[in-house]
Amino acid sequence: MEADASVDMFSKVLENQLLQTTKPVEEHLDSEIQKLDQMDEDELEHLKEKRLKALRKAQQQKEEWLSKGHGEYKEIPSERDFFQEVKESKKVVCHFCRDSTFRCKILDRHLAILSKKHLETKFLKLNVEKAPFLCDRLRIKVIPTLALVKDGKTQDYVVGFTDLGNTDAFTTETLEWRLSCSDILNYR
Repeated sequence: MEADASVDMFSKVLENQLLQTTKPVEEHLDSEIQKLDQMDEDELEHLKEKRLKALRKAQQQKEEWLSKGHGEYKEIPSERDFFQEVKESKKVVCHFCRDSTFRCKILDRHLAILSKKHLETKFLKLNVEKAPFLCDRLRIKVIPTLALVKDGKTQDYVVGFTDLGNTDAFTTETLEWRLSCSDILNYR
């Protein structure tokens, strides 16, 4: 009997807490609906035009990124190509790899997925054997290493799998989160 009263009281407290939590959200939505209801035709048309303009701008940005090679994970043949690619894109992730390294293949799989999801960032792959000068200049000693480049400058590195849980079985989302920590992609 006491247990039933305790459960009933707990349920009422929980219900009251839930109502208090949702009340501000409901009030905000009511306020937004009221603003929309009070708009005249010109204001609604202006709001619609503003939204369409934002959508067009987003579409143009997407097309620009795609024209610069964003949306794909590609291997570049040389150091010279690295500098050209970095110059034309604001955000770049470059995987310094070696074909014979197993962990590089693991990263390749995750980076291919992220390149399609994050058009705002260019994803590249460069074989360290073809880039000795660049590896020396960027102090790349461990394979795999991701160089995170923003506005033409190397911001950060992901060296090996230490930042990814120190395991070969890390998730794509873990890598996505780690890259977002350096503001190299937009993590949602």
